[in-house]
Amino acid sequence: MEMEKIRCLIIGSGPAGYTAAIYASRANLNPVVFEGPQPGGQLTITTEIENFPGYPEGITGPEMMDQIRTQALRFGADIRPQIITKVDFSKRPFLCEAEDGKQMLADAVIIATGASAKYLGLEDEVKYRGMGVSACATCDGFFYRKKVVAVVGGGDTACEEAIYLSNLAKKVYLIVRKDYLRASKIMQQRVFDNENIEVLFNTNTVGLFGEDGVEGAHLVRHKGTENEEFFDIDIDGFFLAIGHKPNTDIFKEWIELDEAGYIKVEGNTSLTNVEGVFAAGDVADPRYRQGITAAGMGAKAAIDVERFLLEH
Repeated sequence: MEMEKIRCLIIGSGPAGYTAAIYASRANLNPVVFEGPQPGGQLTITTEIENFPGYPEGITGPEMMDQIRTQALRFGADIRPQIITKVDFSKRPFLCEAEDGKQMLADAVIIATGASAKYLGLEDEVKYRGMGVSACATCDGFFYRKKVVAVVGGGDTACEEAIYLSNLAKKVYLIVRKDYLRASKIMQQRVFDNENIEVLFNTNTVGLFGEDGVEGAHLVRHKGTENEEFFDIDIDGFFLAIGHKPNTDIFKEWIELDEAGYIKVEGNTSLTNVEGVFAAGDVADPRYRQGITAAGMGAKAAIDVERFLLEH
């Protein structure tokens, strides 16, 4: 059977992948999108989006991603609800294999596989996801104005999110597993100087509770010691800030990654270390991780692909 040949293969969906598909389609690159295990990306588990331009009344994550997907289809993108499981970037055209074993050759590839937020592994995190549990304070903090929230984590990200939320919420608990913060000294000082933030050291979250959403958290202090103490706090929102894992495992043999596993790109472009392979969205963005920035990176990647194919 003849192997399928693709001009522009987009691995992953979400704002980056779908926007890349819109731009690549309009440039007559005939893009093929493999949506991956979570079609539409992380925004499909976000209930309300109010910070994406063009939606003055807000929109749910699934609705917005469906609209962007429909727009890509309108311009002719070939969108497939499948997963790419193997790649070979040693030479062009690039050999890629889908989960059903089908192989294809791609002249250019855009990686838009995103980054997955790390969770504690509690059943309640799944139960209340989108109902008080969030992994993005910048995305969802606005909904907790004058309310009480908790942030889990002890690094710079957790401190930054706690400080950000302290400007919106009535009170912020910072739940820290260890007896110290791992954050930089200046971030620690900002947390300690903030009257709206209460740091709970030596504390683990063991559960969440609430009727129609998060209303509180079950905590344990000094877990596993003779001083072990169980207690509850009343909260309206529970924010995870224990890191993200970029979805780059199948690319690490070929693509240069940073120490956290994010794809390195050249300057303000989408170019990777492999000529003809480009990256867009959270998979190459450890700093911002916003839907709007991912969409912008998707546009850049498609434009970079168009120029690359013209030159080659």
